Amino acid sequence: MRRDTEPITNVLQNWKEFAGDLKDKMTNEEEASKRKPFKLLGILDVRNTPCARESILQGAGGSLVAGFGYFLATSRVRRSFDVGMIGFTLTTLVSWFHCRYNNAKLRIQQRLIQDSLQNKVVYEGTGLDPSQKQGRGSPGSS
Repeated sequence: MRRDTEPITNVLQNWKEFAGDLKDKMTNEEEASKRKPFKLLGILDVRNTPCARESILQGAGGSLVAGFGYFLATSRVRRSFDVGMIGFTLTTLVSWFHCRYNNAKLRIQQRLIQDSLQNKVVYEGTGLDPSQKQGRGSPGSS
């Protein structure tokens, strides 16, 4: 009876070793992919630059829509390619600046909120606390 269970335990042990090796390989590949930047045209690091990936994808979509739409309207292949390239450029630039503007606005709002929270902590319980001033300045109270 001992012989019947030995192959099963060997298979289970080999499977655990294989799964462990596979897990180690996957984590090593993930770490390597996190470290290695993906550069577009050798200048733009798409993974680490905010808004780059979304802008490129939206530009590709704009290119397809503009080029294919122009082709369906006129049946001119070369001109539709030119219109597609213009569509890519314009869509990418517009979405890039829109996203960067929104990110800058969000960072400013976060900085203001952070400063307000720091001031609240500093002035809490003192005479300069804005929440205490609201209660004191009500009309009719003496």
